[in-house]
Parts: sequence; C-alpha cells; structure tokens
Amino acid sequence: MYNHRRIIIAIVFAFLSNSVLLAAPKQDQAISQQRSMKYTSRPKEDARTWQEEVRAKLFLLLKMDNSLQGRNSIPFSAKELSRADRGTYLIIEVEINSTSSRRIRVVVTIPNSKDKPVPAVVCIGGHGSDLYSPYDPKTIVGQGPRKKTGSIYKEFGTVLTETGYVTISTTVSQHEVYEKDRLLMAERLWDLIRCVDYLQSIAEVDNSRIGCAGLSLGGEMAMWLGAMDKRIAATVSAGFLTTMDHMEQNHCMCWKFEGLREQVDFADVYSLIAPRPLQCQNGMLEPASQFYVPLARRAMEEIRTIYKDLERPENVILDVHGEGHVIDLPGLIYFFEKHLYENRWKQKIYDMRSKR
Repeated sequence: MYNHRRIIIAIVFAFLSNSVLLAAPKQDQAISQQRSMKYTSRPKEDARTWQEEVRAKLFLLLKMDNSLQGRNSIPFSAKELSRADRGTYLIIEVEINSTSSRRIRVVVTIPNSKDKPVPAVVCIGGHGSDLYSPYDPKTIVGQGPRKKTGSIYKEFGTVLTETGYVTISTTVSQHEVYEKDRLLMAERLWDLIRCVDYLQSIAEVDNSRIGCAGLSLGGEMAMWLGAMDKRIAATVSAGFLTTMDHMEQNHCMCWKFEGLREQVDFADVYSLIAPRPLQCQNGMLEPASQFYVPLARRAMEEIRTIYKDLERPENVILDVHGEGHVIDLPGLIYFFEKHLYENRWKQKIYDMRSKR
C-alpha cells in the first residue's frame, strides 16, 4: 500500500511539473527560446569569451558601463552612526557614499576573534526587507524605528558573524529610482558592489574570500552580484532559481529591464558566475506559482553546462530542502565553510570525533 502511494504521489508531482513548464505564455516562450546570447556548450576559452561578452552587454543594458570606470574615485566619506560590542563580535552602522551624490547606510559585523584576516559575506534581504533583516534582533543597534528581522532569513547574518565571518548588509528592496537616468536593478546592484568595495577597505577582511548570499529578491541580487562582480568568490542564491517565462506571471516585475529578455535567461546570468562556487536553494514546499523545484531543476541543467565546460562541475549545486520560501541555514553555512574557509567543516568533524 505504501509503495502504491509513493507511485501516485510521483505521478501527480510529474503531472504538476509538466503543467508548470507548459504554462508560460507562448509569446514569452518564443522570446526565451530566441535569446541571442544563450549559453551552449563550447571549448573552455570560448566559454570565458562568452562570459566577458555577456557581462559587457548586461552592463550596457543596465547603463552601468561608464559608472564602473569612475568607481574608485568616489570616496566613502564614512560616518559611523552607532557601534556595539556583542562579545564575540562588533556591530557597526555606517553611512557611506554610494555615488558622488547619494549616500547609503550599511550594517557591518566584525568578529572579535584573533584569526584575521577572515572571509566576508554580503547579506541581502528580499522584498520588504531592510539592512537589518538578515540578523537576529539582538544584533541590531542604533536609534530610531527598526523593522523586525524576518524568520525566513534564519538570522543568517548573525550566524555567519558568530561563526567567524565579517558581514555587511544594506537595503536593496526599494522600488523607486533615486538618481536621474538610472535603472532600478542597476541602482540595487551598484549599492551591493559598493558594499564589496567597503569590505575591501576593512583590515579584518581577506579580499580573496568574499561571498554573497540572499533570499528571494535577495537571491536574485546575489545572482547579479556574483555574476557581475568577479571579486565574489562564492554565491548562495536562495528562493529564486527559475525562468524568466515563469517570472512574467504572478511576480513583481521589478526584475525586468529593456533588452534583458532578448539576450539571456536567468540560467545565463548564473552562468557568468562559473567556475566560482555557486549554491542555489529551492524549497520543496514552494507552490507551483512561486520558485518551484521542477523549474529550478530545469534551469540548473543549463547552468551545469558551463561548469562542465570550465572543468569545475563540483562547484555548482542545487540545494533542494524540505521547507518553503526560506534560507536553508545548514546548507548555507556548509557551503561557505567549504569554499570560503577551506573545508573548515572537515576539521570540525575531525575534532568532534577525536573527542569521543
């Protein structure tokens, strides 16, 4: 009887998966099939050339190509707003220049351990979040109103800093464009790039071991940051891996900008991260209308192609966990311990076993 139930469940799941894959409007399917810069298997050097050409094209579409050249000439002019010692780490709120005419607030956590320099992670919230959302309420400092931290993030920013990472977070959930002739997605990405810039100015940070992680819109922005900023050594994109066809339905359209769909799909953007480590997380409890696992599997098959071509297939993983639209915290920590802390998790397991 139990086997019969498993077979019925498998059939229903397969039927629903096929229904979702066929549900996109025909016009949108045509656009995605015709995307002019879609990645297809090719020799290693040609794969790298493809990445550079696509990255340059996307910077052009984002209207960021000229901005990048003058980034180093923009001083941070950092103003510390608050600071607190939480015992194992410091938490600091800082205001910095994002552009020559716009300032942003960031939260930075720095471990009090003697092991320095250490890896760092850019922590990114989703829709409705702010710079405090990835943290435990005890981490938050400063004056004025504070939004509650979201349980969907599993307080991963606090857990990372308690584990020995420097972290940084800012707000990228806005839906208004702050500066003239800018794109929303470009402003969000630019602020995250400036977070990486700021991390590199912190003495405690190992600049060769900077990662990024986010959920939902944060997972989308982790994808963009990992793809467009080659300083990112490892990326966790949670609750976002899907297709553009699917995102055209029942989703906020803030992801879309002119020319994007004609060139690439999300799988192609993720492919710009290769061969650097990438973990995508999708929950089994995500409904078919959201970030559905069958769609994630289909997109991941496309992404795996370039990792194979660049001879690092082990560096990309789809973490399918048993929850819904949340961070898989154990998966995230394991991933960063492996790729930013040189398999420190293996030493921890050895130490635990040796004490038995």
